[in-house]
Amino acid sequence: MVILLGLAAAVLYGGGDFLGGMATRRVHVLTVLMVAETAGAIAALAAAAISPGGASLAGLAWGFSAGVIGGLGLIVFYIGLATGPMSVVAPVSGLVSTVLPVAVALAWGERPGAGVYAGALLCLVAIVLASSAGDSGTARRPGRPGRAIAYGAVSGMAFGLFFLLIRNAGQSGAVWPVAAGRIGELVAVLATAAVLRRGLTPRGADRRLLMAAASAGVIDVIANICYVAATRTGMFGLAVVMASLYPGVTVLLARVMLGERLRWIQRAGLVLAAIGILLIAI
Repeated sequence: MVILLGLAAAVLYGGGDFLGGMATRRVHVLTVLMVAETAGAIAALAAAAISPGGASLAGLAWGFSAGVIGGLGLIVFYIGLATGPMSVVAPVSGLVSTVLPVAVALAWGERPGAGVYAGALLCLVAIVLASSAGDSGTARRPGRPGRAIAYGAVSGMAFGLFFLLIRNAGQSGAVWPVAAGRIGELVAVLATAAVLRRGLTPRGADRRLLMAAASAGVIDVIANICYVAATRTGMFGLAVVMASLYPGVTVLLARVMLGERLRWIQRAGLVLAAIGILLIAI
């Protein structure tokens, strides 16, 4: 069950990133995030209100903290993509966001079998390859490689902490902590906009793009619920590895929906991901 729920989270995360990425092509990143986080918070609160059971104060605190850190990480990630080479920022972020919580899981005493280790290792390599933008076309960005690595590492650590904290929050309930997390992410976006004195009103923006942003927020909430459920049904480290395969989903959607060409390195990443999943599932 942990594999299925983790893969469901990856598919949803990847789909949400695809929609959000489409919106940011023509609308400012903070505006897109504001719309997405607002829609996500509303959806999460509605889902929590009709879900059975409640959540402890500790669970809500864990969830809110996860949201704030994850929201700030997302902002750093987008800044890195805009100012540095995507082919450096994205793979570094994807690798760090996975290795950090997996290391914590191993420190907590999780010891999967040899096949799971091998599959997880292949999935880690697949995450890096699938999220690589290559060295051509729009993947080129000015800037120092060292700075790009820093953006990727910082955002990756934030995403890794999000996976860890939302897992802790989910131990007291799957939905209310997720709702608290969405509120935390919205707070992070609004606070950043206030510091930068950036207006968030989507004036003149295409309604279809705003709908895409809102849909991304709602889909991300469902992904978080699937991820939390995965951590409650099996090994935490395995849930993280499965959920972190989302870059491959985004790449596939870009190929199918936009006709973008898959580079050989991305194709290799998708193949390794499939092999890794099979090794883990056997």
